[in-house]
Amino acid sequence: MKVNVHAVNFTIDKKLTHFIQERLDKLEKYYDRVVAADAFLKVENTSDKENKIVEIKVHVPGDDLIVKKQCKTFEEAVELSAESLERLLVKRKEKIRANI
Repeated sequence: MKVNVHAVNFTIDKKLTHFIQERLDKLEKYYDRVVAADAFLKVENTSDKENKIVEIKVHVPGDDLIVKKQCKTFEEAVELSAESLERLLVKRKEKIRANI
């Protein structure tokens, strides 16, 4: 699956890009018709420790699934987002099977 990583107003290191790619590749286990994914990483300028925002948009035929999480680290936010997407993809797959 093609994963586009967009870092808003900062540069991203290869390790984090690789982590995001690997984690989102696992989504194909839950729904095999995933076309691509976009991951947007932002740092919010607040004194709050949870200032890392990850927004992941997954493109599937006929729809886009969007999940947004805010955490202390990008890795944690990506992990939580991926878990949410897994649930959404399973739900979508079951819905499609029910309609057949």
